[in-house]
Amino acid sequence: MKPNWTKSGQLFQEAEAYIPGGVNSPVRAFRAVGGTPLFIRSGKGSKIVDADGNEYIDYVCSWGPLILGHAHPQVVCAIAEAAKQGTSFGAPTERETELARLICEAVESVDQVRLVNSGTEATMSAIRLARGVTGRDRIIKFNGCYHGHVDSLLVKAGSGATTLGIPDSPGVTRGTSSDTVGLEYNNLDAVEQVFRREGDRIAAVIVEPVAGNMGVVPPGPGFLERLRELTRESGALLIFDEVITGFRLAYGGAQARYGIQPDITTLGKIIGGGLPVGAYGGGRHIMQAIAPTGQVYQAGTLSGNPLAVSAGLATLRTLKENGVYERLEQMGAVLEEGLRAAAREAGVPTYHSRVGSMLCTFFTDQRVMDYHTALTASVKKYRQFFHGMLQRGVYLPPSQFETFFISLAHTDEDIAQTLSAARETLKTLAG
Repeated sequence: MKPNWTKSGQLFQEAEAYIPGGVNSPVRAFRAVGGTPLFIRSGKGSKIVDADGNEYIDYVCSWGPLILGHAHPQVVCAIAEAAKQGTSFGAPTERETELARLICEAVESVDQVRLVNSGTEATMSAIRLARGVTGRDRIIKFNGCYHGHVDSLLVKAGSGATTLGIPDSPGVTRGTSSDTVGLEYNNLDAVEQVFRREGDRIAAVIVEPVAGNMGVVPPGPGFLERLRELTRESGALLIFDEVITGFRLAYGGAQARYGIQPDITTLGKIIGGGLPVGAYGGGRHIMQAIAPTGQVYQAGTLSGNPLAVSAGLATLRTLKENGVYERLEQMGAVLEEGLRAAAREAGVPTYHSRVGSMLCTFFTDQRVMDYHTALTASVKKYRQFFHGMLQRGVYLPPSQFETFFISLAHTDEDIAQTLSAARETLKTLAG
């Protein structure tokens, strides 16, 4: 029986009167899947409950931060205790140093780290730092990799190997984006071509080591290794955007999983335990270029906020426990294989991509290696799959090109219920 979503519909109608599109981040509007977005009332463990009282197994997990699940007792306690002592000071606190120390100990390439308020702030600041340190202007990014709503990184991909200076959003000037080079993810020939042509002008290459914003797309063999070689040879910096992958794919992030050290790392999501946070870090010689020790300016009134830092500390300390990432890997493998088998049984063409606890089901019969092949996936099929799963009590990302996240709060029973719902839903998509 279809759940009743009357209250969510009423709340969305009211929100549209006061908030553009009724939401404070576009993907929440359900435009990619149709229908009315759910308004969430509460969450506990692996489950969320909407305004109408319907319960769902949640694979959005606040878009990745909630690796421990919703309302984890240690995180909630840490936030409550911090709030009793004051919510913001605009002055240094001991907790900031504690979180910075944990990050530096976990991420081998990071000697020092600067806390900010979001992943967007982190990538924006990392780009500025790279330009300041190298004295160069050009930035290489990869189509389908999202690095926050930074003006210079909102660049649309065109035909051919590279596209320069075509803004992907009104309000972004050509001048702002003219030094950004957009290339296809996993296309080393295109990268090498750009470096041969203008390697001495490139300040940095920024990349999601595992792409998580066009679905899950892992790096091909040698891709990250060659980026490391090319940047080092040319004097450019390599920036890993680990806002999603940091502390999710391994305690030391994707760079630990793949054994490659970038010059600058951006972080967010998990290091705030569900509260707004971001960070960027790197070698001491690079980070010393930031004010007040250097000339590259960056500041933030709420940076290192006591509540966010406390939530992050509780989360990272829990993630240091033995067996955490093995458990996430095991659940991810069971879910991936189960979804693949269900699609095969139903005769629905799909391609499944997973790295650790990040997973995506693409409705395509092609192998997804980059943005171009990701776009071969059927948005219509995913829309039907999304709503079928929602009616059966499973909350998936409301877009074909987003990531399913598994948390430590998910149980074997959750996975079994999800696969049962998937089998039923996929049968309705056959033909």
